[in-house]
Amino acid sequence: MAGHSKWAGIKHKKAIVDSRRGKLFTKLARAIAVAAKEGGGDPDGNPALALAIQKAKDASMPKDNIERAVQRGTGAGADAETYEAVLYEGYGPGGVALLVEALTDNRNRTGADVRHAFSKHGGNLGEPGSVAYLFEKAGVIVVDAAAYDEEALIVAIDAGALDIARDEDIFEVLTEPAELGTVRGALEHAGVAFESAEVTQRAKTRVSVDEVTLAKLLRLIDTLEDSDDVGDVHANFDVDADVLDRVAGA
Repeated sequence: MAGHSKWAGIKHKKAIVDSRRGKLFTKLARAIAVAAKEGGGDPDGNPALALAIQKAKDASMPKDNIERAVQRGTGAGADAETYEAVLYEGYGPGGVALLVEALTDNRNRTGADVRHAFSKHGGNLGEPGSVAYLFEKAGVIVVDAAAYDEEALIVAIDAGALDIARDEDIFEVLTEPAELGTVRGALEHAGVAFESAEVTQRAKTRVSVDEVTLAKLLRLIDTLEDSDDVGDVHANFDVDADVLDRVAGA
């Protein structure tokens, strides 16, 4: 459990680096456009769009970029986006389950890229439903346990959070996906800082891996995330935080 939670923090730091290259902004804009296309351009009436916009704001994406992405999704002033959401499922080294969320305008291209990444790095792309049952969608807000105790997070429960889980050096505030924004707002109002807040696929069970397997697994995840079409990669591996830091930084 620790490894997976720590990986969320590493991905967050990696996203900041990616944003300097423009890749992250491209992915965020695509997610905003798809959400706007599917549920309309008003974030107040479209929770998926509200979450996509908040994620873009967290990455310091300029307001103009966000507005243009919404317009592309709704077709206002430009052709509507033709991207669609696709979910790929498979197993990586060590039998670790992987869910790969992608937004693509060409299923054949993206599917081939994802399959190649799995094959190259010792994994196997599975059929729909092969690993999805091992995950559940949830809002997760990560808070530094060294900065706050559980009492300081009770405001999250009052705002509708489902649970507060301690995982080594962090707290995970768990919410229903639709309630993430409300709970996040309550924490912000209470002056509680957090490392990340997102709707994610949270593993129900986890698989322990050694350092050699972890290194192979992280290479697979990095390859998948380097694809312009891939938004998020979720995995159910379990390693100690210090091991993950050491291997990820190697």
